[in-house]
Amino acid sequence: MNRMTGILLIPLLVLLGCGDSGNEPEPTPSNVTITVSPEMLDLSASAGTENITVNANAEWGISSGQGWCKVSPSGGVAGNTVVKVSVEKNSSGQPRIATLTFTSGKFSQPYIVTQEGLVQPVDIPTPPGYSLVWQEEFNESRLSDGRAPLLNTEEWWYENLAQGAVNNELQTYVGGFSGTDTVASVYDGTLKIVARKQGDKVISARVNTNESWTYGYFEARLKVPGGKGTWPAFWMMPKNFNNWPDDGEIDIMEYVGFDPNVVHSSIHCKAYYHSIGTQKTGTKKITNAETEFHVYAVEWTSDYIKGFVDGEEYFRFDNDKKGNKDTWPFNAPFYLKLNLAWGGDWGGNGTQDVDETKLPATYEIDYVRVFQKN
Repeated sequence: MNRMTGILLIPLLVLLGCGDSGNEPEPTPSNVTITVSPEMLDLSASAGTENITVNANAEWGISSGQGWCKVSPSGGVAGNTVVKVSVEKNSSGQPRIATLTFTSGKFSQPYIVTQEGLVQPVDIPTPPGYSLVWQEEFNESRLSDGRAPLLNTEEWWYENLAQGAVNNELQTYVGGFSGTDTVASVYDGTLKIVARKQGDKVISARVNTNESWTYGYFEARLKVPGGKGTWPAFWMMPKNFNNWPDDGEIDIMEYVGFDPNVVHSSIHCKAYYHSIGTQKTGTKKITNAETEFHVYAVEWTSDYIKGFVDGEEYFRFDNDKKGNKDTWPFNAPFYLKLNLAWGGDWGGNGTQDVDETKLPATYEIDYVRVFQKN
């Protein structure tokens, strides 16, 4: 062997050694297969997450070029992989499209996600001197698999409370689903909160806005369920809550099924609440509360809190201007609450007198709107 031959052999051996590393050749576009189920996603205007199942014969990645549509994980290997597709709320009123891109080596394949635009109601009646600052219209469409969507968790949160946790109520508050039993979902233009039997217990929902406000005009269009034991409410609690009743409570609408067609609006604070016989409450008899929708509202200013049903004032509580939190804790942010209780100190008429033949009971909310001074 001469010196030149030996020099040429060294790089040749190196090259041969690299070829024996066992690495698979990079897949080519012609032999990569990626199938996705469902074939495309058509989502409602609300924020949410849907799963797609990816079946591939090679390692792959996925990316989204639209900030409102995100995916997780960002890739997978051969076989089946579940990918979560999360979208933000589309308040534009116009539908939009996101193109997700699958890649594997030089292979590229698009996947389409469409999202409806939120249908905004026209000509919302607005109290004089106020402007609309927040709204929930509950106009979402059903999900791609036919299920009714849950509440938008960017706007709402669910409380989970055991039976008897408040007011000796008989229900257990759960999230939007408990097993296969839906207790709060949006379809046919309304939010439906349902109290229903699940085994030997009754489950229901108590939901709250993430946002809070100091002063404003707060209204909802509601249809309440009837029957002994039902106790639907639309109310407000302080964002920075420490003690009840010291920090205050504003009840926009309360209803108990054992007293048909009578609605109540109240406030609670340290000086004025029911346990000491000083509660401030307005009560009004209306027609067809259980079969028709009515608009319930409060106007809350630094001077007073007024309660309304169908635009008619029936409750007023004035600020005594003494700067005393015991009589006026209503100068801090409060958030909105919707719930359907079953039984309890008031809903059970003091004796837990309930009629389970009225279950499931459904509390319907057509919309919730918040207005503040211009």
